[in-house]
Amino acid sequence: MARYTGPVCRLCRREGTKLFLKGDRCTSGKCAIDRRSTVPGQHGAANKKMREYGIQLREKQKTRRYYGVLERQFANYFEEADRKEGMTGENLICLLERRLDNVVYRMGFASSHKEARQLVLHEHFTLNGKKVNIPSLIVKAGDVISVKEASRASSKFKALAEDAATHTAPKWLEVKADAFTGKVVALPAREDVDFDFNEQLIVEFYSK
Repeated sequence: MARYTGPVCRLCRREGTKLFLKGDRCTSGKCAIDRRSTVPGQHGAANKKMREYGIQLREKQKTRRYYGVLERQFANYFEEADRKEGMTGENLICLLERRLDNVVYRMGFASSHKEARQLVLHEHFTLNGKKVNIPSLIVKAGDVISVKEASRASSKFKALAEDAATHTAPKWLEVKADAFTGKVVALPAREDVDFDFNEQLIVEFYSK
């Protein structure tokens, strides 16, 4: 399955909530869901009552699109979460939070998941001092993520570092914006994720 390359604001409207796919635009008056909150399409304005399956599907799609994960990838994450001890839904969110592109986003060195993914693909970051270009890589407690030395002098990363300095990172990350680094000090817990997920609906979707 190919990665979605269409207008991302359409995805927010489809899920009925801001997925913060366009960075600062999502918090401005230009946000599509603020200007037109109806579902895209000819019959988007119709008031349709969703059944149980539809509600579960939309929660799965919302979560998958928020993190920018493909369908097969998301199913693989669920299978891995299901094999681990503890609550499957919480394990799933923890895995998604530990993706390298998400960590870069949480550190404040990207304005969106999409931008974080692109920066990682272009090898602007190192993991424990080694070059890395895999956005889906799962980080561990103790890992150190840094902006590559050669990239720090660019105006892009200087601006990102300024933004990161005022950015509030989750407590499982320790960010030093002036040094262009961040450290995973603990594994993320469910309460550390402030986006509105109902992971139980995702568990029910895959349990059918």
